[in-house]
Amino acid sequence: MTSLKAVCSITLACAATFLPGASHAQEGHHEWDYGTEHGPKHWGALKGEFASCATGKTQSPIDIHNAVPSKLAPIRFDYHPTPLHIIDNGHTIQINYGSGSSISVGKQRYELVQFHFHRPSEEKIDGKGYPMVVHLVHKNSAGALAVVAVLLKQGSSNRLVQTLWANLPAEKEKEKAADKVTIDAAQLLPSDHAYYTFSGSLTTPPCTEGVTWFVLANPVDVSAAQVSRFGKVYNGNARPVQPLNGRVVKMSQ
Repeated sequence: MTSLKAVCSITLACAATFLPGASHAQEGHHEWDYGTEHGPKHWGALKGEFASCATGKTQSPIDIHNAVPSKLAPIRFDYHPTPLHIIDNGHTIQINYGSGSSISVGKQRYELVQFHFHRPSEEKIDGKGYPMVVHLVHKNSAGALAVVAVLLKQGSSNRLVQTLWANLPAEKEKEKAADKVTIDAAQLLPSDHAYYTFSGSLTTPPCTEGVTWFVLANPVDVSAAQVSRFGKVYNGNARPVQPLNGRVVKMSQ
C-alpha cells in the first residue's frame, strides 16, 4: 500500500500527519477547519505555509462555466479491488488505497493514492452544486497530483458508499484496516467518463497549486440516507468556489 506519510505533505485533507503517537497530529487537527474562526476565509493567515490559500491565482474549487469543447485524451481508468483502509482524519472520511490502481491521460499515468468526500460538493457546474462529491487523488512518478472529482447526486443507494459507511472508524485520526472487506473505486465512476479539466490547487490547506483537475461531467447516485449519514460526521466540509483569474476550463468531446 502507498505510504500515507510519503504523500501526506501534498495531498488533500492531509494537514495533520497520521502517525501513531505523533504529537503534531493532534495539533494539526486544530490548525484549520470549516468554521468561522479557522475557516476558509482565514486559512491564508493561519500559518505561513498556508499563504497560497489567500494569494494563489489558480485555486480550487471553481464554478465551471463557459467550458471550451476540446479534443482531449480520454481518462483511462485502471482501478482494482483493494482491502479497505479507512480513516476519519478530522476533516473528512478518507480511504487510503492500495498500490496498483491508476488513471492514464495521454502519456501521463497517475497512481490512485486515496479518495475522500465533501458535503456539499465543492465544485459547481453553471452555478449548480450537488449534495456531495468524492475526490480521487492520484500522483505520478514525478510527484505531480491529479484529482478526479465525481459529483454525487441524490438517487439510489451506492453500494460502495454503503460499505464505507458500514465501516466508519469509531476513533478520529486512527486508520481502520478492515482487511476482510474489499472495495473497488471503479464503483464510484459513471459509465460516461466525459470531463472538464483545468489547473488548480488542493482545496484544503496548504492550498498547493499545480494540481491537474478532472471533474467528471456526469454525476453518480447516492441515497438521501447515505448523504445524511455522512452529514452526521461532517456537515459542511466544503471550501467555497474560488476566482478563475483568467483560467480556461476545457471540456472533452
